[in-house]
Amino acid sequence: MAKGRMRYWKITPEELGGYAYDENNLLNWEIKCVREPEDEAQFIGVFMYKKGTAYDYESVKGICYFHNNIDRKELPSITSFLQGKFNGKEMEKGDRIFLKDSKEIYSAKDISDLAKEMQSKFNTKAIISLEFEGITAEQLKEAGLPEAKLLPIPT
Repeated sequence: MAKGRMRYWKITPEELGGYAYDENNLLNWEIKCVREPEDEAQFIGVFMYKKGTAYDYESVKGICYFHNNIDRKELPSITSFLQGKFNGKEMEKGDRIFLKDSKEIYSAKDISDLAKEMQSKFNTKAIISLEFEGITAEQLKEAGLPEAKLLPIPT
C-alpha cells in the first residue's frame, strides 16, 4: 500500500491515549475544545504543525491556538496555561495566538494529556485530529488508529 498523507478525526482524548503511532510521521495535530451549548460556537483550537505555522511571511514553529466566541478576558489565562507547559514567545495575529519556539509535542500520550487538561481547566469537550505523512493506512491501523476515523487526503 502506498505511503501518503492521512487524517484521522473525531478522536477523543481517551481513544488517543491507546494509540502507538510513530511520532516521526505525525505532520500536525489539533485539539478542538468546544463549550456547551455547541450552537453558541464557543471553542478554543490548540494545534501544532511540524513544519511551522504561517505568520505573515514567516513560518513559526511551536504550539498555537485560535479562539472563536471566547471572551478576550479569558485569553491571558489560556495563553498562560499553555506557556506554563510549553514556554514560547507570545505572538498574536487575528484570532490566533502563537507560542513561537515553544516545546513541541507529538506523542499520543502528551496530546491526550493536554486535551484532558484543556477540558478540565476551560470547561470544554475536546475532539482531536491527527495528520500523518509517509506512512501507510495499514501501519496506522496496526498502531491502533481505527479505519472508521480515517479521512484520506487526495493528492
